[in-house]
Amino acid sequence: MSDFSRSLEVSTSGLNAQAQRLRHVSENIANADTPGYRRKTIPFEATMRGAGVSMVNPGRVTLDRGDLEQVYDPAHPMADETGHYLGSNVDLVIEVADAREAQRSYEANLKMFDQTRQMSSALMDLLRR
Repeated sequence: MSDFSRSLEVSTSGLNAQAQRLRHVSENIANADTPGYRRKTIPFEATMRGAGVSMVNPGRVTLDRGDLEQVYDPAHPMADETGHYLGSNVDLVIEVADAREAQRSYEANLKMFDQTRQMSSALMDLLRR
């Protein structure tokens, strides 16, 4: 397998991992006001392919086991006798920061993919001459 192919595989694995991360961040943001919702997180795992090439793979989705917010709303159908119910443990500031980090990582992988493609194309042009 050529170095160009390996480079494209590495950047593609990064693109897929960050896309999945963004999907879970968007689910967290969409469910920030859902009672009892727990924030989803996804770890990344490095896997070695031959010739020292390291790929990134998303791991299993886990639920944040942090405490759920106690929300006071006696009119809510899920409220207990004290007027409280369990909200979500999603912090929108953290989700926005995670989304920005994932977006920047996605853009970096996309730039690497594009530069590899351009170098491959330039090499083919040189070989045709």
